[in-house]
Amino acid sequence: MSNPSFPEGFVPLAGTQRDCEDCGKAERVGFQFEFAYQPIVDVNQKLVFAHEALVRGPNGEGALSVLSQVNDQNRYRFDQACRVKAIKGAKELGIREHISINFLPNAIYKPELCIRTTLEAARVHGFPLDRIIFEVTEGERIEDGPWFAKILREYKRCGFKTAIDDFGAGYAGMKLLADFQPDIVKIDMDLIRGIEGHRPRQAIVRSLVRLCEELAITVVAEGIETPAERDFLRDAGIALMQGYLFAKPAFRAVAEIPDTAFPGG
Repeated sequence: MSNPSFPEGFVPLAGTQRDCEDCGKAERVGFQFEFAYQPIVDVNQKLVFAHEALVRGPNGEGALSVLSQVNDQNRYRFDQACRVKAIKGAKELGIREHISINFLPNAIYKPELCIRTTLEAARVHGFPLDRIIFEVTEGERIEDGPWFAKILREYKRCGFKTAIDDFGAGYAGMKLLADFQPDIVKIDMDLIRGIEGHRPRQAIVRSLVRLCEELAITVVAEGIETPAERDFLRDAGIALMQGYLFAKPAFRAVAEIPDTAFPGG
């Protein structure tokens, strides 16, 4: 991988690689966790665009087994540990595409510090900043919208990409797009399910695609399970997709995608 390009004024934190590794240790949050990686594919190019890092228990248990242990006391440390561990894991797996990391907006007490920790992790592991995507779920209750938009703008200034996950399912929606335009919008799977035979969902998704085109935002459709869903979305102008049709999350591994998952495969 190429060396990451850091924003002007960034100075590595005092210490060594061990300082960065310490941030990802389970002792900092009080419990163990790992990651599974699920690909986001470009169906037109028939290649992988990114891998989303999805939290799992130490033996592959579901995300709830981990997230149920997150509380007000360890939320910030958990968020920081996730960043470091996801970047480290991607480097160890030889991932050269983007990695997408979910973050907890209500855990960011000191934006400049949380971003700095991520910058340091990228430096230590040699992962390019422009291949790191930070996702936030639209359903998160964000108490201060303008403050949150400022956080995302700072992420972009540092060279990261930003994404709104589960778009169309939560509270932020169009108001968030008015305050801030992310690089990526991921359409919620509830709008995708059976879309080839559901005219209202078709109209909504087509409208979202047109809106995002006007705002220069890339659209990802998630939760794709059937070739019919894939084909409709491709015809609607969406090339980037994620879902079980292509691959389930691979625990501490890079998922293999069968040729049959792509159009014409």
